[in-house]
Amino acid sequence: MRNFFKLQCIAFVFILISCTNNDENAPVFPEGSTESVNLWVQDSMRRYYYWADQMPAQPDYHLPVKDFFQSLLSPQDRFSFIVNTEDSSTYPRSVRNMYGFDYTVIQLGNGKVVTVVKLVLQNSPAFNAGLERGTIITKINGKAVTGANAETIAASMKDFTVLDLTVGSWKNGTVTDEKDIKVYYGLSFPQSTLSKIFEKNGKKAGYLYIYDFPEGIMPVLSQKFAEFKAAGVQELILDLRYNYGGSVSAAAALCALIPSGISSDSPFIIFKGNKNGGEVKRTFSQQIAYEPKAIGFNTLRANALGLGKVYILTSSSTASAAEIVINNLKPYMQVIQIGDVTLGKDMAGFVVEDRRKPRKIPWQIHPVIYKVYNANGAGEYSSGITPQISVNEYGELPLLPLGDPNETLISSVLNGNYFKTANGATVSGTTRILFQSDVPPMVVGKGR
Repeated sequence: MRNFFKLQCIAFVFILISCTNNDENAPVFPEGSTESVNLWVQDSMRRYYYWADQMPAQPDYHLPVKDFFQSLLSPQDRFSFIVNTEDSSTYPRSVRNMYGFDYTVIQLGNGKVVTVVKLVLQNSPAFNAGLERGTIITKINGKAVTGANAETIAASMKDFTVLDLTVGSWKNGTVTDEKDIKVYYGLSFPQSTLSKIFEKNGKKAGYLYIYDFPEGIMPVLSQKFAEFKAAGVQELILDLRYNYGGSVSAAAALCALIPSGISSDSPFIIFKGNKNGGEVKRTFSQQIAYEPKAIGFNTLRANALGLGKVYILTSSSTASAAEIVINNLKPYMQVIQIGDVTLGKDMAGFVVEDRRKPRKIPWQIHPVIYKVYNANGAGEYSSGITPQISVNEYGELPLLPLGDPNETLISSVLNGNYFKTANGATVSGTTRILFQSDVPPMVVGKGR
């Protein structure tokens, strides 16, 4: 269930020492009862939750814990969730974190509906079953996928432990070489970054695909940029199209490796919470240092490229810390975003749990606690960050591997707008996206 925690933007855990409610008028329930757990949930949310002032004054403490938690959430909240660490069934589920792949249902210009695999995690169940980016799925558990039933089929996939897929290849406008495969539910291992160096118009462009921002990625990022710098890279393409986020400190480290003209004291991020949390401002060095075993700012800067602009590839799956990279680089350099509008998670949080010994409450709260802003105070992108250059990743089939210079989004930089200022160009073709399986599992707010 590792992927459920990657959307959390701040990599630390609040240690809750006491469950005591200081309100003299608060109800009293037997320890260990559902009602006592719900009271703890309410107390925690009142203290930390960004929308604490919108919580109901008299909730129903007799509800099951997950239902009670949902009853506290603001209608604006798409991301807060709660899990019982002793019950795996309480964790959010998605096709990606259960089986290790994602797909998109598209309608071609001729009206034909096609389901195409867009992402396969390395060393995942889907990878082991032979799925690849660009594979066409014609049936899922015996059912042909259409625009009308795509969401229902995706929802049902979360209830299985094995998927029966009919798959094929896209050749000359049709599906060929169909075969049946099984994909078993299982864990996916941590994903590695992918780097390439392209040469175009006499210049070298570094390409870096980053799947997520886990703790411990700083040495990898530093090494990749050291290689770029040694090779004489003059332009950078960051591929964050499937990046759900992770550690803000890791994102800050990445940002420190790109532009010129920043120092350890340059402001990086502003966190704005409720009346208890207030406003917190952090510089690059302060935010980077929040991660255990962080690499120092000056050490990172020794490998920085010192660029004036960066190309960032995005999709509707680009979220959280990945969106922070886009927004928080803007005060320091030109950011040319290419692809689709991002998810719109302009929020951050940390985990709230009972760390007493012995632990008495197994529930773990993942609430939205802060809104995030860049050094100029710019934020408020809950509807997503819109690219200057809108490109439909599915405008041409088959989908090529990530890192291939002819892949649609990469090619749009190398051959379409390379080294030029973006002016709102659109490259969409006639392909229409009907459904995508990778709506983040944390989108579980009220009403969902």
